[in-house]
Amino acid sequence: MNKILSFPPYLRLRKPAEYKKVFANPVKSSDSYFTLLAISNQTYSPRLGLAIAKKNIKRAVDRNRLKRTVRESFRMQQHKLSNIDIVVLARRSAVDVSPEVLRKSLEKHWLRLVTRCESCS
Repeated sequence: MNKILSFPPYLRLRKPAEYKKVFANPVKSSDSYFTLLAISNQTYSPRLGLAIAKKNIKRAVDRNRLKRTVRESFRMQQHKLSNIDIVVLARRSAVDVSPEVLRKSLEKHWLRLVTRCESCS
């Protein structure tokens, strides 16, 4: 079970070209904490990319906390996601809320993106 819920390198977006593909023509899901962009990919697993801007989240401590929360949520939900590439962008208001609220927000986004990406591909 530990292997299933891991977050190995092949589940991450790593190259600028991979991010560009997602930013080019994405399916979007937004709320007051996050904007998630997604496209279908050719791999057999979902992949996650993070774009937590220093412009929006000033302190490194806050950016790192947000990234940890997003990664953990993705790790726990990856078995429900189809083969999509997702980029997560954080908003300023995400700093002021608890990790539990952020997790609930992300869970709604994951489900929303799966249904929207299935209809677009």
